[in-house]
Amino acid sequence: MEEVNGPRLYCCSNCRNHVALHDDVISKAFQGKSGRAFLFGHAMNVSVGSKEDRELMTGLHTVADVYCSDCKQVLGWKYERAYEESQKYKEGKFVLEKAKIVRENCQ
Repeated sequence: MEEVNGPRLYCCSNCRNHVALHDDVISKAFQGKSGRAFLFGHAMNVSVGSKEDRELMTGLHTVADVYCSDCKQVLGWKYERAYEESQKYKEGKFVLEKAKIVRENCQ
């Protein structure tokens, strides 16, 4: 597990594995399967599942589920491809559901 010493981390709500840095939050205005979600530019200590096309609120995207590398809980998804030109900025980025992550102040 990649250990990060810093003030602002997001961790898996199930096992407290470090999965993202607060500084990598791009937007907090996303919607996940279980409610509010955050868009991150980078995630760590996660594994990425198989790609599939999904019709989301903003159109058709190729996405892959993202799992905690320790406990295997589904945390959200990674945008692999956006078909709409206005959605291309999401490609390669991660959506992590607020219900699946917790913010921690680690020293």
